[in-house]
Amino acid sequence: MATPIPSRRSLGRTTRTRISKGVFYILLLSGSVAMLIPLVWLIRSSFMGLSQIFIFPPEWLPDPWRWDNYPKALTTIPFVRYFFNTLYILIPTVIGTVITAALAAYGFSRLRWPGRDLVFGILLTTLMLPYAVTLIPTFLLWANLGLVNTYWPLILPDWFGGSIFYIFLLRQFFLTLPRELDEAAIIDGANPLQVLRFVIVPLSRPALITVAIFSTLFEWNDFLGPLIYLNDSRQFTLALGLAEFTGLYTSQWHLLMAAATVVIAPVLVLFFFAQRYFIEGIALTGTKG
Repeated sequence: MATPIPSRRSLGRTTRTRISKGVFYILLLSGSVAMLIPLVWLIRSSFMGLSQIFIFPPEWLPDPWRWDNYPKALTTIPFVRYFFNTLYILIPTVIGTVITAALAAYGFSRLRWPGRDLVFGILLTTLMLPYAVTLIPTFLLWANLGLVNTYWPLILPDWFGGSIFYIFLLRQFFLTLPRELDEAAIIDGANPLQVLRFVIVPLSRPALITVAIFSTLFEWNDFLGPLIYLNDSRQFTLALGLAEFTGLYTSQWHLLMAAATVVIAPVLVLFFFAQRYFIEGIALTGTKG
């Protein structure tokens, strides 16, 4: 049987496709390199002395390698205390965000009640409010309650839905699930909370993990919140602890780079293992209004 000879048109189309894919991959590779340069600079600086970091033209390989920067950085500040302080805030915050955001999103997506869409639209408008606008009134509220210099202002708000962004994210995902599943569960005698627990939540694992990742990243890197509400250095988080390496007259940049590398390592590990759920949750969110 003779092999068909491709036409010039198909050959031209194949060539253009390959060229476009090649250009696309080159652009992606260039963007990846640009995104990795700050990380490479951070790690490279963490093994250098203070004077070597600012040499121009810059040296990309330390000479000599200052391995002692890491033990010095972790002992200059009470790193272990700050680590557990951060976990003390992060764990209940992430749990509260996922639970309450899922409850609120379920009410806005699967339950029918008067004014539902209007209330949700009003809540969405709060995304346009800068954090600085609500900063002073919120601080005065916690100050009048006598909870400044405690962890409560950093934990309690996330047990009331957290950010409206998380509620929006979960609502959009819940809308993609067939309503027939709810109706079948209700016919079998399930109440709304049981529908959420046994039907919606198991099917929404990617979206819930995405919200948990977002919340973890925010709490792990949060600097402004602990700076405002915590006055006792024994309560500081890792983000505040890193600021102790920079002073008014001198800064220990080499130790700061080493400590920052240790701080971002758990975040990189978390994203590496959860990226499949993260990408799936983002891709499937917002496909239905």
